[in-house]
Amino acid sequence: MTTPGFPPNTLDDEGFPLWISGLEDDDPNHCVHVVKGLEPAEALEVLGAKPRLFQACELPDHKPERMSAPRAALGDAMRDSSTALLAGRIGEWTFVYDDFGATEDVAALSADGRIAAMSYFSINADASLMYCADGEEILWVNVDDLVLETDLADMPADLRAAFEAAGTVAFDYLDPGEADFAVCMRAVSALAGIYTLDDLRRIPLLVTPFG
Repeated sequence: MTTPGFPPNTLDDEGFPLWISGLEDDDPNHCVHVVKGLEPAEALEVLGAKPRLFQACELPDHKPERMSAPRAALGDAMRDSSTALLAGRIGEWTFVYDDFGATEDVAALSADGRIAAMSYFSINADASLMYCADGEEILWVNVDDLVLETDLADMPADLRAAFEAAGTVAFDYLDPGEADFAVCMRAVSALAGIYTLDDLRRIPLLVTPFG
């Protein structure tokens, strides 16, 4: 495992950041947004969530069974909704974790001169990352087509640094240095500087049903 930007014990056996796999359910179909310079409540609202449903949240000590941590935190509030969103801010970056991959408007998060990115991973192992700046899509990365040796040079500097920090994870089905399915989740984590669930437990969090 060659992931120069991640401290020891911050990735699971599949190469996903532990803070993300600690939030997901057993069969993840989810996405993570990060945006620089926007508060969590504002980010949730831009993505289409309703402010009247926002709740303060503390993560459970242990991973819930058969559901995501945000879904467990909402409890009965999830009765009529398909998706749970969790948001918080660490330094200049806000993250929004979407446990059903239902939110898409990365460009809107990046409006007014901001930078935003979203990493998506489906139950069918579709893995991608979208990077936007100032309301415009700059780059979409599909892991199936990603060639790290050549493609990094064409990325914006901050995203290139994030992918360099994400590195690679060796599996039998991959050639040496080939991009694995978790690389975009590592890159979006490195971009925002989020590595562990303890990072999240030290900050105020908002959770809300969506959809």
